[in-house]
Amino acid sequence: MSQGVLLFAFNNKAVNYVEQAEFCCKKIRKHLQLPVTIVTADEVPNKDLFDQIIRIPKEEEQTRNFYDGESKKTAFWNNKSRTTAYELSPYDETLVMDTDFIVENDLLRKVFGKGHDFLINQEAQHLDYESKMTEDMKYISDSGIKMCWATVFYFMKTDRVRKLFTLINHIKEHWSFYRFRYQLLQNTYRNDFAFAIALHILNGHMKSDWPIRLPIKLFYITDRDKIVSYKDRTWKFKLQGGLDCKIKDMNIHVMNKIGLAKVIKDE
Repeated sequence: MSQGVLLFAFNNKAVNYVEQAEFCCKKIRKHLQLPVTIVTADEVPNKDLFDQIIRIPKEEEQTRNFYDGESKKTAFWNNKSRTTAYELSPYDETLVMDTDFIVENDLLRKVFGKGHDFLINQEAQHLDYESKMTEDMKYISDSGIKMCWATVFYFMKTDRVRKLFTLINHIKEHWSFYRFRYQLLQNTYRNDFAFAIALHILNGHMKSDWPIRLPIKLFYITDRDKIVSYKDRTWKFKLQGGLDCKIKDMNIHVMNKIGLAKVIKDE
């Protein structure tokens, strides 16, 4: 069965997502030895990095703020195309990940060939273990269901997974209804919420053993955390609460995209 990684990258005035995807792809090839396909509407300077380039038009854009610690940029944001991953993926087994998810080891190789058709994490850990942030982000609302982190997930092309993506697309198209139904405070469409809602519905609105979690713990920093340096697979951060933090050889979701762009330019 064919195996590979799918990345979605749509540039805006604040972030060059294609540049991030190229950096992410180099890490994937080094640590996972997998082909990578990029889905984009933008120019890809280093085409040879990718197994395939799939071009699709940008969907309706949303506005959001992008932070680099404290400084802020406001730009249009296109994050709705991930719901087409099942349809677009050229692989039988696919890892989908954010372009700012940085792979620094081979743990994600373990998702392949295990017979599971869908894997996603329902919890993520901020690097500041003393912060309440991780606890606060366990659920999609104060009275809602558990979060699903669409930062990175795995799927096989099975009938059950096809139905899941059909439902996720339906939720995206009727976001105002589902946002009201699940008591979400923010208007902005979010993949994490849509995946969580779809799985909740498919599981009969009950807890279930499907999906199984990924074989990694999902660690992250937010865009209010500052990137101090990156060298030899070692990241140094100044976290929002003032904590200095250093990690090495650990997968990390770097939500500070503006800071990540500076790291990429220095590589």
